[in-house]
Amino acid sequence: MNRRRLFLSTLGSALAVLIAICAPARAKEWREVRIASEGARPPWNFLDANGELAGFEIDLGQELCQRAKVTCVFVAQDWDGLVPNLVEGRYDAIMAAMEITDARLQTMDFSKPYARMPNAFVVSRQGELRDPAPAGMKGQSIGVEADGPHQAFLENVYPDSTVRAYASLEEGILDLAEGRVDSVFGDKDAVMDFMTNRREAKCCRVLDDVKRDPAFFGEGIGIGLRQSDQDLKELFNKALDEVLVDGAFERIRTKYFGFEIR
Repeated sequence: MNRRRLFLSTLGSALAVLIAICAPARAKEWREVRIASEGARPPWNFLDANGELAGFEIDLGQELCQRAKVTCVFVAQDWDGLVPNLVEGRYDAIMAAMEITDARLQTMDFSKPYARMPNAFVVSRQGELRDPAPAGMKGQSIGVEADGPHQAFLENVYPDSTVRAYASLEEGILDLAEGRVDSVFGDKDAVMDFMTNRREAKCCRVLDDVKRDPAFFGEGIGIGLRQSDQDLKELFNKALDEVLVDGAFERIRTKYFGFEIR
């Protein structure tokens, strides 16, 4: 082989390799999507009488998969194992009331948020508190779960109130029932769960929602995904857009929540 032919042959091989490297990866054809959920946070997700996963996220997931034309298979997974097992490929997605945070985005990805839980104050029925704004809570003591975004929010946005940290939201509400604190602040779903299921809640009432501040509470709750599965992310995002527009999301939401979650 002369030098010219050798050069052309080598050039052709190099171009073939370059084209292969630069060509966009072919999108995976998803037929079945395995979705993990904790099964321990009603009404988001829970185990029914038959030990099967049920709840808002299970219904929403089934609706999204139907629109994406894939088969959903739900699997129960304890909270601590959710992210590690997703990354290891034991399932493809997570729907478990998981907040989108910067820390989680270091190792995984998320769909668009499908819920943004509002916050709410609980106050005594005998008290006169009516305004949940900082001016309305001036001089009042506010109970909150310790060391989380709710405490940080109160300390920054309600500087004229006294913030009292508790090991749990429940402990704060129990102190409210005893008159040791003027109000308690937390996620509305947790507040409403207590108000619905605990007899101590007879002491109290819920004020209007407090606008969610993304600076403290993040973007919201989304579908957890592997960073490499951008095609699956696109499928879910498209389906989420559809259910939010045509009313399917609200139909499912009203089955499980008596208030807005977006």
